[in-house]
Amino acid sequence: MEEKLEVALYVVATPIGNRGDITTRALELLAQVDVVAAEDTRNTLGLLQSYGISARLIAVHDHNERHAADGIVKLLSEGQSVALVSDAGTPGISDPGAIVVAAVSRAGYRVVPVAGVSAVIAAVSASGEGQGGFLFHGFLPTKTGDRRRALEEARQWCQRYPVVFYESPHRIVESISDMADVLGEAQEIVICRELTKKFETIQRLALGDAVAWLTSDPNQQRGELVLVLAKSSPNEQDESASANEQLTRTLTPLLAELPLKQAVQLAVAITGLKKNEVYSHALRLKGGGVVGGALDDAS
Repeated sequence: MEEKLEVALYVVATPIGNRGDITTRALELLAQVDVVAAEDTRNTLGLLQSYGISARLIAVHDHNERHAADGIVKLLSEGQSVALVSDAGTPGISDPGAIVVAAVSRAGYRVVPVAGVSAVIAAVSASGEGQGGFLFHGFLPTKTGDRRRALEEARQWCQRYPVVFYESPHRIVESISDMADVLGEAQEIVICRELTKKFETIQRLALGDAVAWLTSDPNQQRGELVLVLAKSSPNEQDESASANEQLTRTLTPLLAELPLKQAVQLAVAITGLKKNEVYSHALRLKGGGVVGGALDDAS
């Protein structure tokens, strides 16, 4: 008779595309646990059925995770083992799961990682940027102003490490445009799309060329995307710092005498830089502000 699985929460990584990437251990556990807690039960049902596994499924997603965490702790208290899975990859990494894991741990129950596929690790390994470490940010903010502020922080990080972001297809062009404005067009990026799937694409290029590459073929804007910003070279850092200093020298006297809109217009005419880049810099010099909401005023 097969020994009953230890009562614990098993955090199980599942494929991000190619179903053949699932591990033997993951399949064995999914077949043995009492309950599978899934981000989308329909999606997980399809995966389990493809391997001949039947299991009791419960839903744990962004909108019910705190309530679901209490339910999972109760299941464990009743002596039931639970596997936690997301739609793809490793739970709790820019996916639901972290709240559940924390609640189970605080309740004194064991949490067991069942390692496997992770989109961020797959992207870094294929980017050639993994030596010496990297920083993972997850999804960029959806609002323009918040996104640009996050990228301003990334500018400092890129001087020491490559930085990895997730992005959705309907925001990819906006985000890459903001990256080019904030980080500079010479900054290199590796765009990883549909990793492990049929139309997998891994493309290294300068941010200044990235929007044209994305828009030249609408297919490049589809699917799941992982963006790896390369670590800036010393020359790129020096050039970026010099350009920022020059723009600061141009804007400072203009902002002291003119309204923001006029100061930006004159600085664009003097420097030949993009209006968005000059406007963002002007706001930083004035002590911040919401870029996205006020951008139209500088048009």
